[in-house]
Amino acid sequence: MQRHYEYKFVRLGEGWLGVRKAAVQGYQQVVHDHARDGWRLVQVFAPPTGAYGVAKFFELIFEREA
Repeated sequence: MQRHYEYKFVRLGEGWLGVRKAAVQGYQQVVHDHARDGWRLVQVFAPPTGAYGVAKFFELIFEREA
């Protein structure tokens, strides 16, 4: 039997020059909150698109069985 998954993308800390400090300090709570709802963290994506190649945001990618 083939398993099916659904995915959720949560963007955190989008700032002008880089990721906002609150997102860096609070991302763990976001992971715990989603885990309680059955989501599993798959990947943290942080593209270097801000000033000096610094990430402007983090995107947390979660999955769970559909």
